[in-house]
Amino acid sequence: MKRESWAIDQLLPWTQLNNVELNGIAIAEGVHGSGIFATRDFLDEEQILMTVPQQLVLSLENVWTARGAILIILLLQLTHNTTNGTVGVANPFCQYLKFLPREIPLPTFWSEDERALLVGTSLEAALEAKLKTLDREFDFLRENTTDIEWCKQHWWSAGSELSIDDWRYVDAAYRSRALDLPGTGHATVPCIDMANHAAGEETSAVYETDSNGNAILVLRAGKRVKAGDEVTITYGDEKGACEMIFSYGFLEEDRALAKELFLDLDIPDDDPLRMAKKAASKSPPGFRLFARDETVEWESDFVWLLCINEEDGLDFQLRQTSEGETQICVCWKEREVPDLTKFRDLLEKDSRWDVFRLRAITTLQSRVEAQLVRLNRSDEDVRKIQEYGDIRADPEASAVELRDLEETLMLTAYQSFEISKHELFGSDAVQAYLRRVQSREADDGDDFS
Repeated sequence: MKRESWAIDQLLPWTQLNNVELNGIAIAEGVHGSGIFATRDFLDEEQILMTVPQQLVLSLENVWTARGAILIILLLQLTHNTTNGTVGVANPFCQYLKFLPREIPLPTFWSEDERALLVGTSLEAALEAKLKTLDREFDFLRENTTDIEWCKQHWWSAGSELSIDDWRYVDAAYRSRALDLPGTGHATVPCIDMANHAAGEETSAVYETDSNGNAILVLRAGKRVKAGDEVTITYGDEKGACEMIFSYGFLEEDRALAKELFLDLDIPDDDPLRMAKKAASKSPPGFRLFARDETVEWESDFVWLLCINEEDGLDFQLRQTSEGETQICVCWKEREVPDLTKFRDLLEKDSRWDVFRLRAITTLQSRVEAQLVRLNRSDEDVRKIQEYGDIRADPEASAVELRDLEETLMLTAYQSFEISKHELFGSDAVQAYLRRVQSREADDGDDFS
């Protein structure tokens, strides 16, 4: 779909028309694209730099539905613009979309060679899943709108211009600009979303909601900004390297840590409870590694269900709900576990807790090792792509840095797991368990019947 673009220096009349208040700041083109810049000096006072009326905030609250509908709304605004206003009704968002960049540098727009640079990183699987989701959503949109006359004419008829890239564009526009607005939740806030990211003490402003429900941009306490300085916000200092590239398309220049990553887990095919475990689990099937101080820690609800077996006391039962539906229930030692996020707490009270921990850590270490092997085996292919492939400088730099950062995090995690395994092998519970296993194996070996 052909998208009309307006220069950012034409945004001021739009802000005035829609009652967006700018206090000593201007939205202009900068080194990193559009940004917010101070037009006068600010001393260390918590001053309101911008106020955006509540009705301009595109959020779940305002559209009464989920992400998919927000993307539909954005797509409708684009369609309104490209059909000279014959589809839909003009509103402030129609014009505002013209100030957004024509290209959004998220990995969903990377070339095949650029995506190949991600092999072995946690972003590889996340991006593959995202692209499949976008394809599925686009197909669903087409299947459910082909019989609507104006959709057929402007989206799906011969010569129409709506494509999967348009759907990827509205997804990227929303995802890369959405803010977690206090009191509102995830939302797109015109003009405030022009602010660029800076981490830590470099962040000069924060976004909030005032008593009237308006979105406001406020100078951080103790911050001084001079005329000409860029006014920045944080997209989330706690975000991992993978999430920064996935959602915003870049890494900070001074980033030294991956911070966190997510790796998937699968239940072995020979587990007799495999299907029941998959049906019962509502948690993401994997685990999160994250840096904390000088160590690497992990968290996962799924791994406990994966590592516990029927002989330990795990069971599943089918129950009928009051609506007549059948649901699967997890039972531990003949008692129902209504909340699987609390399953770990039950296991922790068991005398075999160290045994369960050892199983979990061994599983996680094995998964980390497999990921490291995949990452290292792809190094040669990455070098060939860098030399001969069709790649751009920014995706290349982000992918290569991500590879290095995640390798460091996984190596540290692997070593940490090794230390934990050594400690657990010495526990009384583990030693007693191993003796019982060896005794059973010996008895089985003596059975000549």
